[in-house]
Amino acid sequence: QVQLVESGGGLVQAGGSLRLSCAASGRTFSRDVMGWFRQAPGMEREFVASIRWSGDSTYYADSVKGRFTISRDDAKNTVYLQMNSLKPEDTAVYYCASKRGFVSNYEYWGQGTQVTVSS
Repeated sequence: QVQLVESGGGLVQAGGSLRLSCAASGRTFSRDVMGWFRQAPGMEREFVASIRWSGDSTYYADSVKGRFTISRDDAKNTVYLQMNSLKPEDTAVYYCASKRGFVSNYEYWGQGTQVTVSS
């Protein structure tokens, strides 16, 4: 089993920054890939960024490239999402997720943390 706990959400003005954290526990082979997703009110859940525990491969949605950075701290079993130059359209519940490297779908999900960007 894998447990994921997000933190760091809150209210910020447009142009500001927030840093989200995802603390992971459980078997490491069930979290080869860590991802961030978000779901805005009335919208479908969408992919934001991902990173592998082993290696340096990262991927970003076009909407956040150049503004968001995903990173990890192996010693703390924590994945971060640094969000800069925030826009009102970034307002959403942000979810941390994990999966094994050889499966298509993310298997474990956190409960989410709210990010609200005011204009």
